[in-house]
Amino acid sequence: MSSLRQRQQQQQPTKEPSTPQPRSTAPEKPSNRNAKTGPSILDIIRVLVTLVVASCGLSYYMTSSESVLWGYRPWFTRWPVLIRYLQGPLTLTPQQLSLYNGTDTSLPIYLSINGSVFDVSANPLVYGPGGHYNFFTGKDATRAFVTGCFQEDQTHDLRGVEEMFMPIDEEAELKALSSGEKKIRREQDRRLARASVQKQVAHWENFFRHHKKYFEVGRVVGLEVPEKERELCQSARQQRPKRSSLNKRN
Repeated sequence: MSSLRQRQQQQQPTKEPSTPQPRSTAPEKPSNRNAKTGPSILDIIRVLVTLVVASCGLSYYMTSSESVLWGYRPWFTRWPVLIRYLQGPLTLTPQQLSLYNGTDTSLPIYLSINGSVFDVSANPLVYGPGGHYNFFTGKDATRAFVTGCFQEDQTHDLRGVEEMFMPIDEEAELKALSSGEKKIRREQDRRLARASVQKQVAHWENFFRHHKKYFEVGRVVGLEVPEKERELCQSARQQRPKRSSLNKRN
C-alpha cells in the first residue's frame, strides 16, 4: 500500500511558480478636468464687446451726448440726411428758396452757394431769425461770401468780383511799360484773380458740404443775371493788394 502511494505522488505533475507580471511604466494621462487651456473664442468676444461699449460710452460723455464714435457720424446715422437721401435732391427756384429763411418754423433753414443748397437748420442760433448770419438764408449770396460785404452783396452775381484780387500798380512802374505790356499784364492779373474767386467759392461750398451739422439738399435753378454789373463794394476795394507787396513776398 505504501508503495502505491509513493507511485501516485511521483506521477502528479509539479506546478511552476507563477511569475509576477511587470507593471506598466507608461505615464498616466492627465485628466481633462485638470488640463490647462487658453481663453476661448467666447471669452475674447466678451472682452471686445466690453471694450467697444466702454469706448462708446466714454465718447458719448466726452462729446456732450453728440456722438458715440468720437465725433465721427456717418451720414446714414443722421436722420434728416437719410430722409433727404431717400427722397432725392431738391430743385428750387429763387422764389421757393426764399421760403426757407427760418420765419416758418415748419420748414428747414436753407442757404445757397454757387447754386448748391445746404440745410443749416442744425444751427438756428446763427442762421435762424435774429441770428448773426440769418441774412444768408433763403437766397444764393455767393458774392457776399467772397467779398465780405454781407449787406451790399447778397446776390449770386460774381461779375467784377475778381477786381478785388487784382494788384494795384505804382504809377512810376506803369509809365515804364508799353501799352502792349500793360495789356498782357492786365490779362494775366485778371486770369489769376478769377482763379482766386473760384477758390474762395469752392472753399465755402466745401465748408458747408463737409460740415458735421450741415448737408447738401439740392440745387437752385433759374437764377437771373442782372443787366447792370454790380460795382465792387468799398470793403472789397480796400482789400486789393499792392503789386510791390506781392513782389516782396515772392
